[in-house]
Amino acid sequence: MQKWSRRKSTNFPLLALLFSVFIVASILYNERNIQRIYEDKAAQKQASLTQTSRTERQASITQTSRTKRQASITRTALIPPNISTDSNPKPVPANLDRFTTCSSTRSYGSRNTRRVIRTLNPYDEGRNSGSCDVFSGKWVFDNTSYPLYNESRCPYMSDQLACHKHGRSDLMYQNWRWQPNDCNLKRWNATEMWEKLRNKRLMFVGDSLNRGQWISMVCLLQSVIPVDKRSMSPNAPLTIFRAEEYNATVEFYWAPLLVESNSDDPVNHRLDDRIIRPDSVLKHAAQWEKADILVFNTYLWWRQGPVKLLWSSEENGVCEELDGLGAMELAMEAWADWVASKVDPFMKRIFFITMSPTHLWSREWEPETEGNCYQQKTPINMEGYWGSGSDLPTMRMVETVLSRLSSKVSILNITQLSEYRKDGHPSVYRKFWEPLSPQQLSNPSSYSDCIHWCLPGVPDVWNELLFNFL
Repeated sequence: MQKWSRRKSTNFPLLALLFSVFIVASILYNERNIQRIYEDKAAQKQASLTQTSRTERQASITQTSRTKRQASITRTALIPPNISTDSNPKPVPANLDRFTTCSSTRSYGSRNTRRVIRTLNPYDEGRNSGSCDVFSGKWVFDNTSYPLYNESRCPYMSDQLACHKHGRSDLMYQNWRWQPNDCNLKRWNATEMWEKLRNKRLMFVGDSLNRGQWISMVCLLQSVIPVDKRSMSPNAPLTIFRAEEYNATVEFYWAPLLVESNSDDPVNHRLDDRIIRPDSVLKHAAQWEKADILVFNTYLWWRQGPVKLLWSSEENGVCEELDGLGAMELAMEAWADWVASKVDPFMKRIFFITMSPTHLWSREWEPETEGNCYQQKTPINMEGYWGSGSDLPTMRMVETVLSRLSSKVSILNITQLSEYRKDGHPSVYRKFWEPLSPQQLSNPSSYSDCIHWCLPGVPDVWNELLFNFL
């Protein structure tokens, strides 16, 4: 019994030990399998996250690339052809204003203008009025059909142009009709003109002469619009006459030199130095590019002495100085670049008005006299007359610039027909914005305005021509 009991006692711990080892091994094996499963799942999850991250990162890169590319395309579309598109563009220069000055001035010479003077008479080619030259003709007295409106009944008349209101008693200047040599102009019809303008913006862009044409157009059109269906915005760089029932506007935008200048304030622009950015129309184009029909002019302000050029790339305020004709050509080239790159002739009509002549020297049409337009009551009847108020080299330069714009610009050549109208200026019969001296008052011809035009008058015919071309 003792032997048996001793043997049994010896085997039990061994079996227990073996069983414990088996249990521990099983647990360790299962833990390793579980760990492996967790590791496999973690690896799969990590792989999934990595793939997602790669996909998102690739999508982000693609979207960023698209955004940058689109921004680049947009930026390129907004930059005119005469402005550099360097990878490190310079800051946009501040706008010029009447307080802008030049730190110093040097003679122009670092850039070459594209001036080409032709020997042809200006605008002999390219007239788009068919077989009839509407710009060649004569003035016919017609007190039955003209004037086309009454000065006192146009509430938008300017005191600078209201000659009868300011004392002019001879009214024959209102009764002259332009008669082309080989055809007739279409009779003015305000309702028909409004139909041409329905849902459109007609904008005149330029100086005070173009503003006079705009006032003429408003006076020609306003009478057929009920008072409660029309409105005029306050005088500003952009002034708008609106006709509600036609959803149309007739606007004037002050830009006397076409490019940006220190004279872009429509009121405070009498300055000693004329400063322009000859390579930039961006400031003005932001306004005029929204119009459907644009009527441009520029000329008179280039005849007032040398012009200072402050280029967009100039950071130190150093100006160059150039004569008026050369500076005008640079401005016309910048304007022409905008037309060439931005204007679709099927969507937008562009007109350019040729220079409006002055009549400062009566000896040019009546030898041995020393007057001007003061007290002139009839047109010049000398066919083909040209005075010093029309500068032929300037006209030929403008023709050269316009010729490369092909069908995108229509030329309204008002120069020759206006040359005959020495009687059409306000002379002393207008409001003068500055007090006149006793010496001036004692000699009326000394302060006569022989630049602008009385209304009704010559600018009405310019608008009749525009009506015929639309």
